[in-house]
Amino acid sequence: MLSPLLIFLILFGYFGLLIFVAYKTRGDASNESFFIGKRKSPWYIVSYGMIGATLSGITFLSVPGWVGESEFFYMQMVFGYVPGYLFVAYILLPMYYKLNVYSIYEYLKKRFGYYSHRSGASYFFLSRLLGASLRLYLVALVLQSLLFDQIGVPFYITTCITILLIWIYTYRGGIRTIIWTDTLQTTFMLVTVITCIFLIYNDLNFISIGDSLQHNTLKFRLFSFDDFNNSSHFFRSFFSGMFIAIAMTGLDQDMMQKNLSCKNLKEAQKNMIWFSLVLVFVNIFFLYLGALLYQYADFNNIASSGDNLFVDIIKYGELGVFVFVLFFLGLMSAAYSSADSALTSLTTCFCIDFLDMKQKDTSTNFFSQRNLVHVLISLLLFLVILLVNYLNNDSIIATLFLLASFTYGPLLGLFVFGLFTQRKVIDRFVPIVVLVAPCLSYLLYTYDTYMLNGFNFGPDLIIVNAIITCGLLFMISSSKKSTY
Repeated sequence: MLSPLLIFLILFGYFGLLIFVAYKTRGDASNESFFIGKRKSPWYIVSYGMIGATLSGITFLSVPGWVGESEFFYMQMVFGYVPGYLFVAYILLPMYYKLNVYSIYEYLKKRFGYYSHRSGASYFFLSRLLGASLRLYLVALVLQSLLFDQIGVPFYITTCITILLIWIYTYRGGIRTIIWTDTLQTTFMLVTVITCIFLIYNDLNFISIGDSLQHNTLKFRLFSFDDFNNSSHFFRSFFSGMFIAIAMTGLDQDMMQKNLSCKNLKEAQKNMIWFSLVLVFVNIFFLYLGALLYQYADFNNIASSGDNLFVDIIKYGELGVFVFVLFFLGLMSAAYSSADSALTSLTTCFCIDFLDMKQKDTSTNFFSQRNLVHVLISLLLFLVILLVNYLNNDSIIATLFLLASFTYGPLLGLFVFGLFTQRKVIDRFVPIVVLVAPCLSYLLYTYDTYMLNGFNFGPDLIIVNAIITCGLLFMISSSKKSTY
């Protein structure tokens, strides 16, 4: 393992490069530039950068580690992402561009009213806050293990440093900066994964890819059609992936903010199509890396699995300094490409959806209202990460999908009901609906095996949550057409 000094120098150099990119892309610091980059972003740059933002540090560590427990079944969900992204490209994006929104939850205000708008924005805020906290927690934990434990720095200081560094290069440029830093970080991440696959493959002296899978002690099935009660069944995984893609991309301000920064609708749609196809192959690389990591651990008597697998092999294996440096850069790139855009989107959501700053507060000075919100959200992320550190006892990626089922379900239900019906809801009752639906979903999740003869809900709980939300919205609506 590298010395703490060298790790610190790598960290310093990495963030120095990000700050330089932020300086060159800072724009005029206006709200329009911060929120949507004045709609001047090249679609291919957005598409490439979104890969890193979508995968995050959780994918970097958890997906390879997940192979030991769930084989290659994760790809069933990834295949479901593709039709989900096509729905985003051809149903949601045209609507967002037509309404000329900064925040996608402005649609809910136009379709249903004030309370629906606030309810949708609140669920995004909660969802993204929890998701970003899980991602940042993971990278802070690794930094703690590789560097800060060795020099006696406590975890809360590690977390504080992590968030401070992100804030430094995002507070002025906003989404304009994020798009270009994501491009840099995606490159680091993909180079790391491909290089690690090549070096570990050679180290294990395999003749072919098939040979590497056959000699592994684990099974690597891709499709599961055996037990419908199990959440890894193909059709359950596929449709879960489709609706998760719609909810966590198309109904997520973080991801849509990048699309809304494209020059026009056609370019934003091209971005989504290419992004969806490339993402499939990138996930295949991550799963194959997981297979190699488990084989390497078995050959070298490294007792590890799950989220710790990749880290422990880097720490205790004999892959050399070059691989360690690549791993460190790849992990930071994967984690920060997701976390920095989350911080920017949370700031956008709060400013637009709760403070109505779309037309006001155009001040560009350091103490503007927008910058103060940016600081407060950074502080909130810090506190939630400490809470995650206190409570975590499960695989991070499994935790993320479970949280998404509860928090994105009401959002999915609101948008589906708005898009595919013309009924007019009683707006003031919508906050009650979006609170009751996750509670009912949680009861179903808790007692599903008893109520449904062994059927066990997984990520597909998001579909049930959305259906419950739509049903409750129907109950508080009338056949009178909305004026939207």
